[in-house]
Amino acid sequence: EYNSCLDLARQDPSTAYEHAVGWQGLGGGEAAQHCQAVALMYLGKNDEAAYRLERLAETTRLPPERRAEMLAQAAQAQLMLNNLERANANQTVAIGLDPKNPDLYTDRSVTLFAAGDFAGAVRDLDRAILLAPKRAEPFALRAAAKRFMDQTDAALRDAEEAVALSQGHYPEALLERGILRRLKGDKAGARADWIA
Repeated sequence: EYNSCLDLARQDPSTAYEHAVGWQGLGGGEAAQHCQAVALMYLGKNDEAAYRLERLAETTRLPPERRAEMLAQAAQAQLMLNNLERANANQTVAIGLDPKNPDLYTDRSVTLFAAGDFAGAVRDLDRAILLAPKRAEPFALRAAAKRFMDQTDAALRDAEEAVALSQGHYPEALLERGILRRLKGDKAGARADWIA
């Protein structure tokens, strides 16, 4: 019920919130509270969601991986509020709780990127790629970070890898490769990527 409630929170947050409130009344405990907080985030109530998720992560007796998930979600809400330092702090604690989770490094790289720390973003993405070498997203994000560091050749290699891993079905990878192709003077290649 826990995982299905969290899935519903992403797809239909209003229904999930009502369900979680009822579930809490029936003894759903921390799992129901977690679901409520995630539903609030998807309803755009990021302040309240971040507060609840951070508080729950501090007090819960659930396993470290769940605490890390709560903090990652709190960071997501803080990022929406442009609270980059708070998001980074939550993500750093989450990584400490679940250091083999590539999503946590990928998430923190986005925060670091938003803060202008492109080298820090690349370090986190290196780690994410080591942990999950067949995922396109970290390669596409690392391509963007390297582009901002004027490492165009290395960025293009990452973008190519992202496109290959996603078999051309990941728009962000195509967008990034198109930007890099344009920077390298390949206007036709850039146009093809952007059309795709």
